[in-house]
Amino acid sequence: MEVIKTEGLTKHFYDPLRRQAITAVDNLDLIVERGEIFGFLGPNGAGKTTTIKMLLGLIFPTSGQAWVLGNPIGDKKTREKISYMPENPYFYDYMTGEDLLYFYGGLFGLKGEALRKKVDELLGIVGLSEHRKKELRGYSRGMLQRIGIAQALINDPELLILDEPTSGLDPIAHREVRELLIRLKEQGKTIFLCSHQLSDVEMVCDRVGIMNRGKLVRTGRLEDLLKVGEMEIAVEGLEPSKIDAAEKIASRVYKKNGDVLLYADGEDKAQEIIDFVRQNGGKILSMVPLRRSLEELFVEIVKEVS
Repeated sequence: MEVIKTEGLTKHFYDPLRRQAITAVDNLDLIVERGEIFGFLGPNGAGKTTTIKMLLGLIFPTSGQAWVLGNPIGDKKTREKISYMPENPYFYDYMTGEDLLYFYGGLFGLKGEALRKKVDELLGIVGLSEHRKKELRGYSRGMLQRIGIAQALINDPELLILDEPTSGLDPIAHREVRELLIRLKEQGKTIFLCSHQLSDVEMVCDRVGIMNRGKLVRTGRLEDLLKVGEMEIAVEGLEPSKIDAAEKIASRVYKKNGDVLLYADGEDKAQEIIDFVRQNGGKILSMVPLRRSLEELFVEIVKEVS
């Protein structure tokens, strides 16, 4: 099922200084499937936050259409099934962790034993049970991020929209939030993750969409986007003359301290190299498909369309 779907979604803003319309989001076609973690990426000013605000019904599109959980954006009933945590959430810092959750639970109509159980459950999920009585002003940045996620889960949403949930966190807090996102996915939640922390996105996301200058310039499964189509083949047992001959087949050859790595462009060329090695008394030690990092892909795409 499509949890988020947009068709031609466009948003113009009028710039009084330039006296012209600025296109923040330009003809966006996007689909997010149920149960996946979708990474929504792009440089500052790419249109990510504007897109999120339209999906939440906080602002209206200039043109185009969008649906969340099968209903048009802004639908009141749909809002009860989604949650949003902004990049810099603000909480009353005199509240304790459990005070905060009781407060927001009450806003959603929870009360009594049902609310108490929900608060206990969420504090356990985000690892803050021992700090439930501590005032938020005494929470670390990582703890505030986790209590923010707990607050976003108080209504048991089907869709969770997170804007920079790991921004400014230390390595341990980064890991804790990543693990929490994976656990939420295992519970059936759909997560729309907007982040500049590309290493985190690479670790947890199933698919990504990359925005630049208001346009969606690339989307797909991470495993497909990060492939470079090259295979690294480690071999041994080839005589020096045969290694030299392999250079005519391989795209490149790496030789150092007795290690020989042959690189093949595509599966057909890899099979040709394997046949050559075996026919000349060599042995295949390993075959590894090469892939680039998400950061490399991101920089490449943004430069292409800049």
